[in-house]
Amino acid sequence: MAVTPTPRPTPADSLNPAANPAAIALAGWQASPPLAVAYSGGADSTALLLACAARWPGQIHAIHIHHGLQAAADGFARHCEGACAALGVPLQVVHVDARHASGESPEDAARKARYAALADAARHCGARQVLLAQHADDQAETLLLALSRGAGLPGLAAMPARFERHGMAFGRPLLGVSGQAIRAWLASQHIVWVDDPSNANTAYTRNRIRHGLLPAIAQAFPQFRETFARSARHAAQAQALLDELAALDLQAAGEPPAIAALRALSRERQGNALRYWLRRTHGTAATAAQLDELLDQLQACTTRGHRIRIKVGTGFVERAGERLAFIAPV
Repeated sequence: MAVTPTPRPTPADSLNPAANPAAIALAGWQASPPLAVAYSGGADSTALLLACAARWPGQIHAIHIHHGLQAAADGFARHCEGACAALGVPLQVVHVDARHASGESPEDAARKARYAALADAARHCGARQVLLAQHADDQAETLLLALSRGAGLPGLAAMPARFERHGMAFGRPLLGVSGQAIRAWLASQHIVWVDDPSNANTAYTRNRIRHGLLPAIAQAFPQFRETFARSARHAAQAQALLDELAALDLQAAGEPPAIAALRALSRERQGNALRYWLRRTHGTAATAAQLDELLDQLQACTTRGHRIRIKVGTGFVERAGERLAFIAPV
């Protein structure tokens, strides 16, 4: 656990909230309370919770996800309990099982468990939206991760400011704020926060980007946060147009899509429509190799007896008569 100088619980009314970068970001954020804040106890979620408590007093709930993956987790929860008691903000501590399955990355397993738990906890306390504290540095890391993996537009769009998952609205109001600005303000106010020791573990690609690559990029391109965010917005806008086109093509092809209607499209539009169908209807995504194989099979599907069965995402795409079908795992 790391703290700033003079550790002490700090009630919201004794701070200088006008200088809080999170409060400045929230000034332009449209939301209808009551709201929930995902509160890890770290610097970023601490600044966000303080800003929300100041802007919407009595209408904020904090949710702390206890992953149970490290010895320090109990200490994180105790810190959050003390901080929320000092603020007068109700807190839910939610224990989740974030162990990853064979072939699944620990980060993905923890992320899935966290979002499901946040959505359930937010509904329990009557919140209409969960606010997350990811900031501009996190957005840059996400974009660089996507580039390193050869991602398409959905990956290059990085993290959206608003989205819905598990039937709950989520928001990221701090995507325009640097992590350095947040920590500088907290230190100036003598506010305690915790540092997760796993954030220093460079076995994780994101941490290698954070500790090795971002400082070098900042030295060469001081405005990288703004320019990377702009590129992510451009990618998101382009993806939105592709989604509109896919929706139109699927409206014509039907759902599940008719093979003949798909074959009437260009290969690029076939791929776009199939990605959209798999993501929107079945919650899965094909790799580039899987999608190429599926498109090759569509091209070859000229006879009534041609069989299609291709592993795609979490299941299989098969031919079912004159249409495609997605068969999910049991």
